[in-house]
Amino acid sequence: MTTTDCLFCKIVAGDIPATKVHETETTLAFRDIHPKAAVHVLVIPKQHYADVVALTKADPALAGAVLAAASEVAEAEGLLDNGFRIIFNTGPYSGQEVFHVHAHVLGGEPLGPMIAR
Repeated sequence: MTTTDCLFCKIVAGDIPATKVHETETTLAFRDIHPKAAVHVLVIPKQHYADVVALTKADPALAGAVLAAASEVAEAEGLLDNGFRIIFNTGPYSGQEVFHVHAHVLGGEPLGPMIAR
């Protein structure tokens, strides 16, 4: 996949609208269009990497910036008191659907077990 085919790269470029909640020079956070919790925000690096492994190998500082942005989103969304999850899905077995690394920030209600069988 090229970055011109990537949904999240198109959001970064402004070609596809998104409800932005946080932005830095290197990261962007926006509401998931199919939320799995009361609060469901995606945090991405503006630069394209397929998954968290590719990102951390290529640019550990940017990986840290994504995690820092996810923490800032959790605080801004009022999730610190009751807790939240930050999830990176990597590869098809995990359920990764968009192959541009992204952290899911989930909270705002009890989330239940981490994995349901």
